[in-house]
Amino acid sequence: MTVSSGGASSFGASRLGPVHVGLLGIGTVGAGTFNVLSRNQHEITRRAGRGIEIAAVADLDTARARSLIGEGATDAVRVTDDAFSVVRDPTIDVVVELIGGYGIALKLVLEAIAHGKHVVTANKALLAVHGNEIFAAAREKGVMVAFEAAVAGGIPIIKALREGLTANRIDWIAGIINGTTNFILSEMRDKGSSFEAVLKEAQQLGYAEADPTFDIEGIDAAHKVTIMSAIAFGIPVQFERAHVEGISSLQATDIRYAEQLGYRIKLLGITRRREHGIELRVHPTLIPARRLIANVEGAMNAVWVKGDAVGHTMYYGKGAGAEPTASAVIADLVDVTRTLTVDPGNRVPHLAFQPDAMADLPILPISEVESAYYLRLRVADEPGVLADITRILADAQISIDAVLQREPGEGEHQTDIILLTHVTVEKQCDQAIARIEALSTVVSKATRIRLEDLN
Repeated sequence: MTVSSGGASSFGASRLGPVHVGLLGIGTVGAGTFNVLSRNQHEITRRAGRGIEIAAVADLDTARARSLIGEGATDAVRVTDDAFSVVRDPTIDVVVELIGGYGIALKLVLEAIAHGKHVVTANKALLAVHGNEIFAAAREKGVMVAFEAAVAGGIPIIKALREGLTANRIDWIAGIINGTTNFILSEMRDKGSSFEAVLKEAQQLGYAEADPTFDIEGIDAAHKVTIMSAIAFGIPVQFERAHVEGISSLQATDIRYAEQLGYRIKLLGITRRREHGIELRVHPTLIPARRLIANVEGAMNAVWVKGDAVGHTMYYGKGAGAEPTASAVIADLVDVTRTLTVDPGNRVPHLAFQPDAMADLPILPISEVESAYYLRLRVADEPGVLADITRILADAQISIDAVLQREPGEGEHQTDIILLTHVTVEKQCDQAIARIEALSTVVSKATRIRLEDLN
């Protein structure tokens, strides 16, 4: 039997024929989408106004695809290993792309658009890198590209930014948008373990891939914050201009010192409106422990948005997984179904702002970012060392918020000095650090982590 959200004719709009969906990729999220659509078919149809049927599935492993669909549906659902045959099929109305990556997925999405298909995708990498091209092609053909599932899994942050907060001038967004790194940082804090040890645990538990580079080096989070930045500020997607740092060099020592000072360290995606442009960055960040977002633990995601009218709002939930992400995919399918007959000019724009009203605001280089800083310095245990360091910071017009100096152990001749600064421009901090590292009493490179109060 066809997996459909139809079957109830008591509400008038459902008398329309069903919307036919072609599903590209039936891995974790694809299988979740199939199952949730089947389980909640009656509720979904009541909301969409007509049936939604998965009519075709493309996957290289057709035997596995058939087993996931189940014997009852395989007669009505075409299963193929040729994804292009699905996007070119004239009976398919909407293509759901769940393949991932930049390569074949881009060709399939553009081909689907060229054939007049609406597209739903969970592919943040594709949109962060090629979004401008994809959205332009969709506008030309009068079709929709929906991508709620591309950012923060089941959390409806795209809809919130694009529609719910339309009245606001967004000031900034700060998000924990990668569950793998948040799990690792939570475990490092709770257990005092090294990054390497916790990464191995995360891989054993299935939170981290065998090759975790995209997660631990911040690339995945940068894809997501790039998309949110474009929607928040009405600018083109510009992933290549994002500043990206991961957590692979983070030390358990710094997590412990941050805790002593009343802070937690999280990998944040941050985008902020400034007078001369937009900040777009991903990096480990100290956050005051009293902030809600600092207490998001494990593999959970959270996005904090500051708007001028609404103030602070936070969106929390599962950022990955089969059914949480499927929830967002199906929400997009319902949105597309509702607006199939709407004139393209009256639909919600892909990036919230009308295409001819997009802003030409530059992405600021990291040297122009304004932040406070955590500095850890390994120094010789001698008189006058702290005075020399604070003098250099004063010369750079960097004021100090807090100082923590560890007492050296018995027989030790070196110690750690930890400084928290007030907000300054990054290039001034760079210059001060270079002078500090040149001191004969500073025995190693400085550790610098940005600090955001998020007030």
